[in-house]
Amino acid sequence: MSRVIYSMGISLDGYIVGPDGRFDWTVPSEELFGISVDEIKQTGTYLLGRRLYETMLYWEDVDQSPSLDFSTLEWARLWRALPKVVFSTTLHQVEGNARLATEGLAGELHRLRAESVQGEIAIGGAGLAAQAAALDLIDEYRIRIHPVLLGGGTPFFAPLRARTDLELVENRTVCPGVVYLRYRVTRPADADARS
Repeated sequence: MSRVIYSMGISLDGYIVGPDGRFDWTVPSEELFGISVDEIKQTGTYLLGRRLYETMLYWEDVDQSPSLDFSTLEWARLWRALPKVVFSTTLHQVEGNARLATEGLAGELHRLRAESVQGEIAIGGAGLAAQAAALDLIDEYRIRIHPVLLGGGTPFFAPLRARTDLELVENRTVCPGVVYLRYRVTRPADADARS
């Protein structure tokens, strides 16, 4: 069964976007960009809300720019080919290799898992991830912590209704000041299987 992944860059105080709506502090190094390329290669479907979808439309024709390096062009190619499901109540159509969600988040995830999607199912955007976390649908959190304090904005984690236990799977410094962490959600069935 495909795992559901939530992966974003965050500030040290836990925000993915600052109070001014900017995220220019997450400009990736070559190594950080390599992590993003590796993650997207493992992804079979990407779920995102309207705001992130509209932000990511940039990648639909970015390869028209001759000044981009190979890894950026590779990421753009992978992103365009990746099947995407957009959750929106205001959009009536989407571009590229995307479709509008026809069910709620739990229903779409159930359908994707039943279809045996190849690769992971990634969730992008704090709002959609908060819904998935509240429904206990996220299997792994991947966090790139940047050396900046924003003092507010959009948090990576929405307030949770219940405790979620995590197991550290990977941690490393990927470039000066940025730490990459991967945590797997542990559930009672996981603990029973390891006993």
